[in-house]
Parts: sequence; C-alpha cells; structure tokens
Amino acid sequence: MSGYGRGGRGAALLEALSKPARKPGQPPSQPEQNVNGSGQNGHGLPTSHPVPMGRGAYLASLLQQQQMREQKTEPIAETSGPLGRGTIQTATQVSAGRGILLMQQQQLRQASQSSSPSPSGQPAGRGASIQSALAAQTAQMQSPHLPKHPSPTVPTQQGITQQMSMLEVADKPAVMKHGSSGQPISLSANHIAVSCNMEHVFQYAVSFRPDIDSKNMRFKMVNEHKDTIGSTKQFDGAILYLPKKLDQKETVLKSIRHTDGAEITITIKLVKIVRLQSMTTLFNVIFRRIMSILGMVQVSRHYYDPRHPAMVPQHKLEVWPGYITAIHEREGGLLLLADVSHRVLRTETVLDVMNTILHQKQNGFQDECTRQLVGCTVITRYNNKTYRIDDIAWEKNPEDKFSTSKGEDISFMNYYKSSYNITVADTKQPLLLSRPKKRDQRDGGSDIIALIPELCFMSGLTDEIRSDFRVMKDLAVHTRVSPEQRQLSMKKFINTVNSNADARNELEKWGLSLEPSTVPIQGRLLPEEDIYFRNSNHKAGREADWGRHISRENCILGVDLYNWMVLFTNRDKNRAMDFVRMVQKEGPNMGINIQNPTTLELRNDRTEAYLATIRSNLNPEVQLVVTIFPTSRDDRYNAVKKLCLVDAPVATQVINARTISDQRKLRSVCQKVILQMNAKLGGELWAVKIPVRNTMICGIDVYHEGKGGKAQSVGAFCASMNKDCTRWFSDVYKQTPGEELISGLKMSLSKAIIKYHELNHSLPDRIVIFRDGVGDGQLGMVADYEVSQLESCFSQFGETYQPRLAVIVVQKRINTRIYAKLQGAGRGCQYDNPPPGTVVDHTITRKEWYDFFLVSQHVRQGTVSPTHYIVVHDGSGLNPDQIQRMTYKMTHLYYNWPGTVRVPAPCQYAHKLAYLVGQNLRDKKPHDKLMDKLFFL
Repeated sequence: MSGYGRGGRGAALLEALSKPARKPGQPPSQPEQNVNGSGQNGHGLPTSHPVPMGRGAYLASLLQQQQMREQKTEPIAETSGPLGRGTIQTATQVSAGRGILLMQQQQLRQASQSSSPSPSGQPAGRGASIQSALAAQTAQMQSPHLPKHPSPTVPTQQGITQQMSMLEVADKPAVMKHGSSGQPISLSANHIAVSCNMEHVFQYAVSFRPDIDSKNMRFKMVNEHKDTIGSTKQFDGAILYLPKKLDQKETVLKSIRHTDGAEITITIKLVKIVRLQSMTTLFNVIFRRIMSILGMVQVSRHYYDPRHPAMVPQHKLEVWPGYITAIHEREGGLLLLADVSHRVLRTETVLDVMNTILHQKQNGFQDECTRQLVGCTVITRYNNKTYRIDDIAWEKNPEDKFSTSKGEDISFMNYYKSSYNITVADTKQPLLLSRPKKRDQRDGGSDIIALIPELCFMSGLTDEIRSDFRVMKDLAVHTRVSPEQRQLSMKKFINTVNSNADARNELEKWGLSLEPSTVPIQGRLLPEEDIYFRNSNHKAGREADWGRHISRENCILGVDLYNWMVLFTNRDKNRAMDFVRMVQKEGPNMGINIQNPTTLELRNDRTEAYLATIRSNLNPEVQLVVTIFPTSRDDRYNAVKKLCLVDAPVATQVINARTISDQRKLRSVCQKVILQMNAKLGGELWAVKIPVRNTMICGIDVYHEGKGGKAQSVGAFCASMNKDCTRWFSDVYKQTPGEELISGLKMSLSKAIIKYHELNHSLPDRIVIFRDGVGDGQLGMVADYEVSQLESCFSQFGETYQPRLAVIVVQKRINTRIYAKLQGAGRGCQYDNPPPGTVVDHTITRKEWYDFFLVSQHVRQGTVSPTHYIVVHDGSGLNPDQIQRMTYKMTHLYYNWPGTVRVPAPCQYAHKLAYLVGQNLRDKKPHDKLMDKLFFL
C-alpha cells in the first residue's frame, strides 16, 4: 500500500479498474498499460511507477482481484469514458462513487474474515438501493448468457434506453418521507413546471492538439463545425452537450488557428449518455440565454430590466426590476424556481462621489477615495455591464491613449465618442481599473479594463444609506412585494417567455417548454401551540404572537433583581430615573421583584469613564450592570461588553438613551427590557409542551468575518438543559480557514452533555442538532463526515452510551416562496401569506434528501419566507410528523421576541452568540461562568 497516495479519485479509479485482465500466472507487462493503452499517464509521462490513487480506487482494485480469484470471472472491460459519483455499471463498466466504494470495502472485509454467507435481510438506509444494484451487477457478471468480451462501442439508437440504465444511475436513491398530521391547506409556490419531451443528452469530451488556452478561441473553432455537430449545443470549453448522437464514437475535426495559421486537431469523444432531466447546469445556462434574449441585463448573479426602472429621486436612487431563476429536478419533476428581485442603483456617478469627498476631506483625498471606492461594483450605462473597482490610476486621465485589438492607438475620449457618441466633460479625472476575474485570466482575458468615473454609476447601498430609515421606507414601496403581486409577476414572466419566438425556440431546441402557471401544492397547517406561563397557558393565536399576554402573566421562573447598577451621564439622568421607576413598577406584574439599583452618574461619556466606574463598583454580589449610552458608538459598546463578559463576568444590559426618551413608549420598552434582563440572569419566560423526554436539542451557527489571510470564523453552540427547553448552555469556538470545523463542535457537544448530566443526573437519550450556516455544497460533508465525528465523542461517556442522533440543516437564505390560495366568490383565486405552521414536504422538495419547508413566522408586509430544513442524518427514531412538529415548537422559544421566529430558538441563540463574539468581543471568549445563561440576548 506504500505506493498508493492521495490522487484524483475518478481518474485513478478508471485506471485501476479498466486495465486488461491478465491470465493466471501471466506476469505483468512493464510498464503497465493505462486506460488509453499507451503506457503513459494522462499527461503523456511514462507510468513505470505506481500511479497515486485515492482510497476508493485502491479498495476497488482489491475487490476486483478478490472477485477474480473467488468467482473465476472475466475482468471488467475498458469503459468508454469517465463516470460520475454514484454511477453503477454492468459487465461492460466499472463501479464508482463513494457509496459504492464504501460498500465494496465492506464486502471485501467480510470476504477476508469469513467465507460464510451474510445474514438474510434487506439493507437499510440510503445505501439500500445501491447495494441491491451491486447485487444485480454481480448476478449479471456471473450469468452465462453474457458475452465474455462485450463490445465497447456506443449503442445504437434502439439500445439507448438500455445503455442509459448502464451508464447513468442517480447518486443517491430518492428519499420520500412525508408527514400526515395537520389541517390540509391549498398552496402554490414560485416554481413553474418544465415539460421535457427528450429523454437524454449526449456528453462529449473535447480536446485540442496542440492545446488552446483561450476559451474564446475554442468556442470559435467548435462553431466552425456546425455542419457536423449541429447548431444546438452547449460547450464550456472542454465538455460538449448535444441533443443528438454523432455518427462516430470519436469524431476528429480540423481547424486553422487564425493567429499563426497552425492546424488544430479537435477530438470529440463520447463520454456518456445523461438523463436530460438531471442536467440542471445545462438548463440554467439555457435560461441565462433566454434572459438575455428578453433584454435583461446581468448584475452580479441575477438579471434585471434597465428599461423600466422605478425612480426614487429624493434619494438619488433607482430600482431595476428583475428575476431570479434556477431550474432543478425536484420531487415533483423538473421545476423552474422564479422569483421577483430588485437591484438598487444610485443615480450619482463615481465622479460625483469623488467631488463630494473632495469637498468634505481635502487632506488625504486620494486615500479616502481609495477606501470608499475600491471593492465597489459600478455599472456603465452605455453597455449595461458591471465592473468591480480594483484600483484607481491617479496618473492617467481620459486624454491618454490605449491600443485597440487592431493595434491602433486611440484616446479614451475619442473611443467613447466614436463608439457610443459620448462626450467626456472632465478631461482631468483619474481612471478606474478593473482586473478580470481569475477564470477570465485563464481564458486569455488578462487585459486590465480602464473606466472613466464620469461614466460609471454606483451600484448597491452603503451602510450609511441602509441605516437611514426614511430611505429604506421609500425603497420598500418598490421592493416589498405581496404574494398576489409576485404571482402576477410570475404569470407575466411565463407569458413573456412563451410569447417570444426566440426564447421559445431556445427551449424547444432541447425539448423544453414552460407550463402556463405555477405549481399547485397541498400543504398542511400544524396545530396552534399552547404557550405556558407560571400559572396559566394561552393559545399562540393565528399570528403566533403572545405579546399581549406576556406583560400580564408571571414568568415561569423570575429572578428577583436585588443588587444591580445603573450608569448614565448627567444629561440622561432624568431618563435613567424614569426607566428605573418604570421597571420597578412593571416587574411585579411579570413575577419579578426589582429593588432599587445603585445609580452612578458619570461626568462625561468617554469610554474610559464607563469602564473605570464599573471596575470600581463591581463586586461578586452584583447581578446586573445597566449602562445608558447617550449615543450609539461601537467602540464604547465593545469595551463595556468585553469588560463585563470577559474580564469581570457579570450580566450586562446596554440601552441607548433615545430608546427610553419617549414617555408614550416607555412602558412597552421597559417590559421588553425586563424580560431580556430576566433571561440574562437565568430566568425562564415561557414554554411549550415538549412530548419527547430526555432529549437535548442543540443549535449551531457560524459568524464569518474578514477575507484573505485575516479571515476567521466564530462558531457558536447552544443546547437545551431541561425537559421544557427553557434553560440553555452555550459555548463558542474559533477557527481559521484551514482548521477543521468539527474539532470545536466535538468539544462543545461534550461540554453540553457533561452539563446536562450535572443538572439532570442522567445522560440524554436523544440529541437533535439544528445546524445553521451550511450551504448546498457542504451537505455531503456534514452527512458523511461531521455526523460520524460527532458520534465518536459519545464513547468518552462509556462504551454503551449511544444516544439517538439527528442532524438537521437549517437554510433560511433561500429564494423559495409559498403562497396560500384564497377562494372568493366572484373574484377567482387570490394569494396571501400562509399562516404560521404551514408545512410543505413534497413536490418542491429535493429527491435525494429528507427535507421540508416550514413557515413559522407571521409578517404583515411583503411576502413571508419559509425556512428549508434538510435532515442529513436521522437516527432519532422520530417520524416526519414528530420532527416537523418539534421544529415548529422550537421556533416559539426565542426569549427576545414574544412570538415565533424564522429558525428554531437554539439556532437563533447560536446566531446571537456568534455575532456578539465575532463582532463585539473580537478575539476574546466569554467567561465560562456565564455560559449557562442567555447573557448574549
């Protein structure tokens, strides 16, 4: 095994398994022939030494040798091309994919340990269908009806369906786990069914000899051979997809490179036949073309219509309407997700911003411009393209010249005049530099683009604009869209595509067409939850809001406040005294007795004054430190938090004086502050009924900050400590980009289990983890790697301790929207936001994952966003109804809001903690003394 190192899994696997078989006793040839039979590796080098391969390829080669020895079968013949993950082939192919290789490893281990047959029974879990497929493969290999030397040629048109089953099998079997509890509700979603009348597409590998680096040149050369490959194609520079099969398995074409007249040989080789509905990448490329056909302009990742902007002149802004589109194969078939999007652009140019900076700050003008502008995205209206500002060339101006592609020298001013009929007014302004992306550099586009500030318009919103309530309120008129308006926009989009001949033709080339309306869905509405207080309980209500009850009911556990401090400046003295009187008056109504605090008046509002006063008056008996700031300042807030949460652990409450300045709102504000302070001291505000006993429910989230070498992440872990999930333990851990996330998670989980045992005198029988901060690309890593690592930490509590574990990924940044259908007399079907507790676990869910959508919160404006839950590991023993109901219950337990929130409470707690440590405490970790309380609210 010393000759096998880490290598490309796909290439190594083909090389290991596709070699011609040697007869018994026949010595191997030197050097061994590779899959191309050339005695060279893929780079043209001789393979006199073993080629490095991954563990999967090595195990597969061992299995092949074992099968040849035990079954006396013919070796597997050479394949026609590489295969994807999870692919299963018959006698003419090899097997690949992680699931197959792991199973092969298990079979090899069983064969080496014992020759007895395995126990009867069907395998369980997501590998069941893979195992059955491999069993069928083995039976076919042993069948006497199979030819000993099957032909490797491409199948004929009549045998395509049969060859499809041999070439393409889904990575994972379809997962169908649906709940049944709740009241049926008629829904729709922003998904459009896509009809597909083609069954498959042909994938070809395209190579150039001699090699061509420029992707644009590759495109041109391939386009020269439309007579051979046809006009309908998708080519990315290396892989070619065609709706038809070429006459030959390997097609060789000739082209002339125009730059030097050299002859280029183009080899187009059939790799595999792919089921068309699984080609989501191809479909998304097609729809990008359609958006361009419709006159939409790409800004960042989405497309917008510059011809119909909504103007907001009072703030020098305009809003471009647009669409977000993505096509995927879902449980209900091939679906196009389409949603309304808006792009906010500023009507001021970069030159306007520079002039403003010049008037405000003449000294250090260039440095301030660089700070504010470098990294921003701008749009040029003359071609509606976006660019990123990477630098500012202060030594250049529009009168400078540059060389065109034809070798001619022309000034920037003359270029814009001749090309776009634009006259540049300011001839002395500097130029903006935009470097091409790395992928464009690889494709030969290495020239730096120079832009004129006068012609570049700012894109997006600054932090200053976002913090302006008036600006955001005026923008919301255009960007906040109701469900009914979204549905009308979807119908308009469908009609626009279907009525445009070019767009419709682009779809028809690949056998696609759009249905005339969004998909109907039958969802379920979960029952309203009972909210329990100390002496009573109330229904959460249709809007899932119990704010009216919280101020009149006693908390489950109220922590009396008898020793606390209030710090304030002289100008805020009256506000501070009003605040103290109001909290003392309202506290008993909630079951919390609040004594007179130690009031400390400061001479000034300097940060040092706050810190010095707290240090001099703090002692172990102090329960809470309340600081009233006259203005909002991050540095002062961070300093107080570091002192009270790291150096001298004590609960702290920071209040902006403006928040308590309005006497009409003071009572309502003080009620919320009382609840927050009580939770920080370890109090329990309300609860819901949790029927699953001896269960620890956890939440994980990650805060990311910085880029490049300074990038770091803060992970936060929060776990319930009692049966009602009203007490919580939390922990934080830091990581660098190269550090494994799981190392901190294992330690946090172990700490939580130890704390759970201290409080309950028993270990949890079941652990449910809600994992936030995971993208689609990381789902496999969480399911295959993190889960096993988390389970490995259970052994430290005894060899027999194996709690039931479930890991659920929480995704809230999604574009899926769900609408409730309203049937009214004489008005047809209208749409509104679905009520809290709406669950959808079919049609728009993924085929290969156990997932569901849940609408847990109520919104009064705009369209509600559901949350996507993906059960990546389910060893909890709970059925779908129980998992969905438990998830909904958890959204009721966030103590910062008397209503449901968008994600489960432990996830929201973890988010708050991670943000506090990453944004405010920076490189400091909260004191362990505080970790059993919600000090971060």
